[in-house]
Formats: sequence, C-alpha cells, structure tokens
Amino acid sequence: MRRIDVAERRARLGVRHRLAPAARADGPVEAARSLVALHSTDPASVYVAVWARTTGGTVADVERALYEDRSLIRLLAMRRTVFVTTPDTAPVMQAACSDAVAARERRKLLGFLAASKVADDEQGVRDWLAAAEEAAVRALAARGECTASELAGDDPLLSTPVTIVAGKEPYPTQKAASRLLLLLAAEGRVVRGRPRGTWTSHQYRWAPLTDWLPGGLAPSSTPADTHRAEEELTRRWLSAFGPATADDLQWWTGWTKTQVKRVLATLKPVEVDLGDGGTGLLLPDDLEETAPPEPWAALLPGLDSTPMGWHERAWFLGEHGPRLFDRAGNIGPSLWWNGRIVGGWAQDTDGTIVCRFLEDVGTDAEAAVRAEADRLAVPLGGVRLSPRTRGRTWLEEEIAGRA
Repeated sequence: MRRIDVAERRARLGVRHRLAPAARADGPVEAARSLVALHSTDPASVYVAVWARTTGGTVADVERALYEDRSLIRLLAMRRTVFVTTPDTAPVMQAACSDAVAARERRKLLGFLAASKVADDEQGVRDWLAAAEEAAVRALAARGECTASELAGDDPLLSTPVTIVAGKEPYPTQKAASRLLLLLAAEGRVVRGRPRGTWTSHQYRWAPLTDWLPGGLAPSSTPADTHRAEEELTRRWLSAFGPATADDLQWWTGWTKTQVKRVLATLKPVEVDLGDGGTGLLLPDDLEETAPPEPWAALLPGLDSTPMGWHERAWFLGEHGPRLFDRAGNIGPSLWWNGRIVGGWAQDTDGTIVCRFLEDVGTDAEAAVRAEADRLAVPLGGVRLSPRTRGRTWLEEEIAGRA
C-alpha cells in the first residue's frame, strides 16, 4: 500500500491548491479549476481566495472573469452552498449536486407558498408556482438583467409576500421574486451576475443562464446521467483533495452514504496509508510522490475551499479549530505555514490586517506571514471585510476587542 504521510499531504496541498509561490495560478480561472470550485457564499471570499493563489491579482481581474469574459460562473451546488467554478465544471456540479438541491428547494418553496395561502389546495399551489415561474422567466428575459426587487415590480405574482416558515413566530416574509430566483438558480435556469454596489456586495443582478452559457446547464434526464456526473465530480475532487476518505467526500458533496458507496465502487480509487493509522483514497494514476515545495505562507479568507474541502482536518488544523470556526462549523480567516494552519487574521477598524499566531512558528514563518499580509493589503486597497454569511470566530472577536 502506498504511504502518504502528513508531510506529503501538506506538500500536495501547497502545490495543488496553488498556495506555494512556485505553484501559483496564472489567474482566477486556473485558481478555481485547481480546487474544483471556490466558495462564494461570501462574495468577498472569492477575491481573497484568488489573490492568495495568484501573483499581482486585482479586483478587476476577478470581475473580468466573472462578468465580462464569463470564464467563471456562480451556482448553487454542494451542500446548498454558492460556488464559483469554470463553465466546463458547472454542468458536472449541476447534475451531480445542484439538481438534488433544486428538488429540495422546490419542495420547500411549495411549503412556503401553502403557508402563505396563495391557493386553496395542493394543486392550486403548484399551479400558482408554475404561473409565477413563467412570469419571472418572461420578465427576466425581457430585461436581460435585473435585481430581485426590480423583478418583483414586473408582475403582481412576483411581488406576492411569501411566508418563510422558520420554526418561530412571527414568520418572516419575502417577495416571491426573491424565492423564485433562488429556485431557478438551483435549477440552472438563471445566474447571479454583477452585484449592485461594490465587489463585496451580495445583492446580485440576475440574468437568464443561456445568455451566459449557450445551451445552459441541462438537468440530468436519467439516473445514469446523474451517476456519470457524480463519478466525474469525485474524480476532480480527488485530484485536488486526495488522498481523502469516504467521509470527506460525503461531507464535501452533501451526498448520502449510499451515493458515496456507489460512486466509489464504480470509480475504484486506490487505498493509501495516511501514516496516522488511517486509510485514504487516491486515483490510481495519482500515486507519484510529491516533492515538498519551498516554505510558504498564506492568508486565506473565511469559508475558503481549502480548509472546507475535508471533514477530517486534524492533519492541517491541529487543536486550533475552536478558535477559528464559528458555531455552525464555518472557518474564519486563517494563517497557513507550510501546509498547516497556525493562526488567524482579521482587520481592525481602519482596515489594517492584524495577524494572530496560535503557536510558536519561528521568525521565518512570522516574516513570511507579514509579507503575505502586505501583499493582500494591495488589492484590498483599504476595503474592510466583514462576515455576512457566517458567525464571527473567537479569534475575530479577540482581534476586534484589541483593535
């Protein structure tokens, strides 16, 4: 059995995730492709994730790829999370994960509409939703691109208040347009475009997906289509994150154990000794040894795809989890040294990057981290980032208390 110990796993991470200087990507597209997809629930995380993996990147570089060249695209996929990926990967993610997410979102919306009493019976609710969908698609096609609030003004159906059943009283409400756009996005029919406001905003404009990708993202028509997409997604994930375990794959994709077992039985990855008593999985053609890169440091954003790519994180996280993750299991901004997390970072009230080490890493590591902080400060340009889709971590609160 091939042995890949912690040191080699960290070396693979530095090279394949484009964090070691010699392995940095040429631009945003290559950075995203190297990790399958970049987390985008927090819009700003995409930019910081790209800058960590490229040299001399700017806001304009990322915006050009997302909104002008359209060589990157946002979609709702694994674990109902928004990701940024390449047009060739998007159909794979859609068939392997997004279609199932969309089916759950449709059932959820039907429940919300029933609670909102848009019709008297179940069939009436379904008919109402079908009519509202048609109105939304028609209005969006006519506009070409617009925000949810603008779309809501185009048809009375789209401005209908929808009760969000959140398990507590009083229930919040949203206009139907907002909920419909989320559903249509999950189904691969609309896409999030340039946000209203700055690059850190999450108030997106929306557009028909076919305006961005000719042919769109056709949903899987048969179970066989879904299975092939699941296998291809697993292959891409193992290329970026392997060696990894079946539990890692299940967590990352949000699949059931049955799905994972079926995919692995077909894909037939090789078992490798992880050197800590565990067994990992690797593609059969990916057994070549990875030489350690030159020492490297990185400042990664909250919700970055690297630390969120595995369920079992002890080999790079150590004992630092309680200080760097929020209560929902989302990681905040992290400091890396040679393939492991050694601390976290945040900004003070002036936007200055403040780094906090959680262990003694030595003067070389401290100097390298400071250099990375200075490098990140250039594209940030004084913009102050704040968590919007996750809670503050203990370390962020600690830094804020001293700022």
